[in-house]
Amino acid sequence: MWIDTHCHLDAHEFGGESLAVAGRAGDAGVGMIVIPAVDRHNFEVVAGLASEAPNASYALGIHPIYVPQASEDDLAAMRKAVEAALADPRFVAVGEIGLDYFIPMLCESAMREKQEYFFREQLRVARDFDLPVLMHVRRAQDQVLKHVRQVRPAGGIAHAFNGSFQQAQAFVDLGFKLGFGGAMTFTRALQIRRLAATLPIESIVLETDAPDISPAWVHPARNSPEYLPAIGAVLGELRGMPLVDVKAATTANALAALPRLG
Repeated sequence: MWIDTHCHLDAHEFGGESLAVAGRAGDAGVGMIVIPAVDRHNFEVVAGLASEAPNASYALGIHPIYVPQASEDDLAAMRKAVEAALADPRFVAVGEIGLDYFIPMLCESAMREKQEYFFREQLRVARDFDLPVLMHVRRAQDQVLKHVRQVRPAGGIAHAFNGSFQQAQAFVDLGFKLGFGGAMTFTRALQIRRLAATLPIESIVLETDAPDISPAWVHPARNSPEYLPAIGAVLGELRGMPLVDVKAATTANALAALPRLG
């Protein structure tokens, strides 16, 4: 089976058809879709969706884009929600958490500090419950690495990776996998394609980030987890690997990164 390690299946762009989308992905061979939360207010939504879709699981966390309006109460609620979710076999990680130094508002000094504070506190939740993390690292790879080295959560995935070879190796050395998806399918995405082609296959997992980051043959239309096998085919082309081997390797890598998926 294929595993989509990062898909916002609850997003409004799916227009209430999330279960049908998951079904089409299943028909295409996607045996598991990981749905990360982004905010305290969608914790129950992602958990409920994962309970209804036979090929879905979920993570709980506060996304950096939602940090500006988040509070200490949200962090406390997130810790309690994670602890309660440990009894649910469909709960697999803390996420989506991380840092975003691309959006101008989030780059202001005070907001950078708040982002880092929320990231560290959520890393501590993951560490305390021995859970992997799904990390947002946009334009912030070195800062994310700094906090991960200090807090030391139980591994996970650097989602939508687009850093340097040195940064990639640093994440791998810390026990993380790197997420590749639709961006890899664009011929102009030279650095991402070089990384996908040359990093050890053991370090790579596949994702769609649907409804965002649609592959080249779909862009600018909505992305969907059913496209994951075709994204995997691009990875195979870049590496000169048979598709069956890409599927086997990336699935094994996802299970290693997110042990509760097993």
